[in-house]
Amino acid sequence: MQWLLCDRMPGTSGFTISYAVLSRRGLYFFRPRSRQAMREKRFKGYILHKKETVYKQEELKAEDYETDFRPLEEIERLSVVNLVASGMLVMQERGSEERMAGIFTNGHMEPASKLVSAFEKLKQGKETGIQEDERKEAACPTCGMLYPERGRKVCPRCMKKHAIFGRLLRLAGRYKGTIALIIVFMLLNSLTSLIIPYLSGTVLFDQALGGTGRFAGQIGLVILLIILCRTLALAFGVVFGIQTAKLAANVGFDLKSDVFASLQRLSLAFFQKRQTGQLMTRVNNDAADVQYFFTDGIPYFIVNTMNIIGIAAILFTLNWQLTLLCLMPLPLMIFIMRTVFPRLWRLSWRRHRRISAMNAMISDSMRGARVVKAFGKEYQEVERFSRSSRYYARAEQRFNKMGSTVFPTLNMIIQAGGIILWAFGGWQVIQGNFTFGLIMSFLHYLTMLYNPIQFMNNIVGWWSNCMSAAQRIFEIQDAVPDIQEKEDAVRRETIEGEIRAIHVTFGYEPNRPVLKNVSLHVKPGQMIGVVGRSGAGKSTLVNLISRLYDPDEGRITIDGIDVRDLSFDTLRRNIGIVSQEVFVFMGTIAENIAYAKPDCTLEEIVQAAKIANAHDFISNLPDGYDTYVGAGGYILSGGEKQRLSIARAVLHNPRILILDEATASLDTETELEIQDALEKLMKGRTTIAIAHRLSTLRNADYLVVIEQGEVAEAGTHEELMELNGIYAGLVRKHDEALKMREVI
Repeated sequence: MQWLLCDRMPGTSGFTISYAVLSRRGLYFFRPRSRQAMREKRFKGYILHKKETVYKQEELKAEDYETDFRPLEEIERLSVVNLVASGMLVMQERGSEERMAGIFTNGHMEPASKLVSAFEKLKQGKETGIQEDERKEAACPTCGMLYPERGRKVCPRCMKKHAIFGRLLRLAGRYKGTIALIIVFMLLNSLTSLIIPYLSGTVLFDQALGGTGRFAGQIGLVILLIILCRTLALAFGVVFGIQTAKLAANVGFDLKSDVFASLQRLSLAFFQKRQTGQLMTRVNNDAADVQYFFTDGIPYFIVNTMNIIGIAAILFTLNWQLTLLCLMPLPLMIFIMRTVFPRLWRLSWRRHRRISAMNAMISDSMRGARVVKAFGKEYQEVERFSRSSRYYARAEQRFNKMGSTVFPTLNMIIQAGGIILWAFGGWQVIQGNFTFGLIMSFLHYLTMLYNPIQFMNNIVGWWSNCMSAAQRIFEIQDAVPDIQEKEDAVRRETIEGEIRAIHVTFGYEPNRPVLKNVSLHVKPGQMIGVVGRSGAGKSTLVNLISRLYDPDEGRITIDGIDVRDLSFDTLRRNIGIVSQEVFVFMGTIAENIAYAKPDCTLEEIVQAAKIANAHDFISNLPDGYDTYVGAGGYILSGGEKQRLSIARAVLHNPRILILDEATASLDTETELEIQDALEKLMKGRTTIAIAHRLSTLRNADYLVVIEQGEVAEAGTHEELMELNGIYAGLVRKHDEALKMREVI
């Protein structure tokens, strides 16, 4: 059963929860009857938004909905009309005109498209595979907050923080040896430090100077023991400091490598929906925040916990009544920490979103520096950055303002224990109940207790940052690629190069197909040309062949094997792409060519450059093949970068070659040089060439004309010219353009 949640249907007023349900018998409409069913559902979304409307699926009750049924044989046509911010379900029944069956927001466009597709298959008597809708809710059912990432039901507000903490602890398992070593030396440092207050207080004042006890009159020995303990504490501190520095470097490297590797396995669609700066924030900032958890979090938390227990035990041993008086402010401090913690968590999330937006803006501006300069929009970019930076500064100020207010307050509460000690302890010394050495030891131990408790105060902020950053990192690591390799994928060292597209339909957005029922056949070693206007779906077709995306319907095979059954390694090794958009990496010319085959020799690089007609211009560069080019290759012309791309493809030596507008935006002379290089590259390979310039396709064995996502014409050049259709019209316009250029 396929169902669609509509916002409005005929016979209802306003926006309500209505349903269109398709079964093998026909189409059911459920319209709200009672006020309870018609009530709008609201929730508080992100902090920036006051109110948003979301529709939650509720249990249908017969008394709340009225049912309207239309038999399948009575419905002639069912379609979806795309509006600006919504869609319309249109139905035509036998003997009547088309009418609106329901209106829905764009959030329900995908199930609407599935419903129409299922209806068409039912009408044709095909197996539809109709099943319960697997659509994921867009908002958390508990608090109503929108999920940060569509299709991934992770609510920052309701996520179980202890689950993230437990996962971080499991991640710490790889460094358990180093962490254990750090903890051992930190504990030794703490133990030697715990002896010093007793020696410098009770032993020095009451025994050595007071002339009583075991160390009576032995001032020099007591001083030597104090120096020895301080020296040992310093040595242990140096050792765990060195180990902590090594751990920090290793953790930072591993975390950033893991996040970057997780990003690399994700599909192309993931990167097209996100800005570069946001992903850079996750690789750098979030990894650094999680690093603190391992270097400053776990070791210091364990050691400071032991210190608090040890010092508290010593204090209770010295005088339990005085200890209880000094710890009176502790419950108030715990209450404040539990109250502040959730607020700090939310402020940390807001700060992260602001810095991600700022980094994204910086990345866009730097990558588009040429456009900015060309249009003279430097001042506008400065204004954009200032606005983004101001938003981040406000979020940072709120976070720091709260921390600067709460933590000094906690410190003042802690220090109130020292005031109590001096007041009550001093009075007891005057009364003769306590010795001065006892008070000095007590004061030193209480001072030592402040540092661990201060750490526990600060760990609220650290823990908040670490958990927020860890959550974002785990979301990247847990993200499931849209395009996945099967576990039993077919692996082939070489392929013949036969390609078939069988009734392929694909769209980047629901109900907006770019390709519609496209079929074609490319024989091994054959060159096929794909012609069509801009936006017709030519590049989309080759993206599906190389499996950057998967078709919504139909299938694509290589040597009779569905590309979804082939391993990624087989596809990438045997398919090469020369695109109009050539990217040059930061590095030398030789490194850019060798990107396709990193273990190649210099002779192979030079040979590939010669085949691509790139050797001559490379030899004229200041450092030849060692010439350093920046990101984007701005020191190279368009034709030079294109020839580098062809040399890269030559070195890759693919069995299937895809030319995606490889000679677009080039002058005639450069185009001829590129064309000559391409002809050398295409020899003996299955080639699919996409081009606006029809001269690029003059050697094609077969031509396919795509119009509005469909194969409109197919045949050889002569056959299509005799047909006098779309292709013939394109050829005439191309010839007219060439004549006009000659006149100019």
